[in-house]
Amino acid sequence: MIIRSKAPLRLSFCGGGTDVLPYAAEQGGIVLSATIDKFAFGTLRTRADRSVTVQSLDYDIVAKYDLDDEMRYDGELDLVKATIRTMFPANGLDQGLDFFLHSDAPPGSGLGSSSTMVVALIGLFRQWQRRPLTSYDIAKLAYHIEREELGIRGGMQDQYAATFGGFNFIEFGASAVVVNPLRIDPDVVNELEYHLLLCYTGRTRMSANIIRTQVDNYVRQEADVLAAMTELKHITVELKNALLQGRLDDFGALLHDAWLNKQRLASQITNPVIDELYATARAHGALGGKITGAGGGGYLLLYCAFDKKHIVAAELEKLGGQVVEFTFEPHGLQTWEVRT
Repeated sequence: MIIRSKAPLRLSFCGGGTDVLPYAAEQGGIVLSATIDKFAFGTLRTRADRSVTVQSLDYDIVAKYDLDDEMRYDGELDLVKATIRTMFPANGLDQGLDFFLHSDAPPGSGLGSSSTMVVALIGLFRQWQRRPLTSYDIAKLAYHIEREELGIRGGMQDQYAATFGGFNFIEFGASAVVVNPLRIDPDVVNELEYHLLLCYTGRTRMSANIIRTQVDNYVRQEADVLAAMTELKHITVELKNALLQGRLDDFGALLHDAWLNKQRLASQITNPVIDELYATARAHGALGGKITGAGGGGYLLLYCAFDKKHIVAAELEKLGGQVVEFTFEPHGLQTWEVRT
């Protein structure tokens, strides 16, 4: 039997950081995001023996494990091991499996690729065993695997974005997460795509280190950080309203305000390379933008005047940026069985 899955990566427009504990539980967080046509892919194939093999194209790793041995967390494919151990506690997996994994964006890119891969893995097991998991169940389980089982610092938005798909306004609280799908006019979506530019900065980063600094700043109740997080939530609501009402130039200007406030959360969020790329983009026709994800590297998202977008792209490429084409993806996690 062969099972496949794919889950979309996401662009976070605003609110990232307010979805991280303990802030989300104590103050409430909100995030505006949308999924794009870049995916984490997974394939599961059953075996006749008691071996588990994992081939990861992203890490150029082929690993083999025996079901009779403990899968220890050692930094090699721990997301896969943690998913298996969580879905099949107390050595509950009694059949050998082959996995083939691939993502359209590198780990540390700021598009939520690691969390999205966990969602894709859970999708494989749900399809294989016909488990009655809702979208909320999958996202919550993915968060548990990455943040609690493995102890990787980060927020909650990526797991929910990848599972649900589309444009979402997501609310994070102490007792629940609520995903509010946004009904945006197709013409507005097309026009937004026409104005947006996605540029890879050429470097990845460890988001956990940035998140750690941000959490420490919040726990110490640093006034500037608290004010910035409150302002980010306000801007997130304004961005959502601008998007629903089709006020896209306002949306672009608000992205700039969001980026200025996001930089106040932790010193590592930006650096001279990012600053130069962003300043150049603004000088040549970008109304606003931000680094996706926690910051420090990955992708720069920019809203440009329609007749200046090609100029901004050319100037960023002169500085070593790599412009990436994308469209918005309305679907979340998808799984299917291959008939052989």
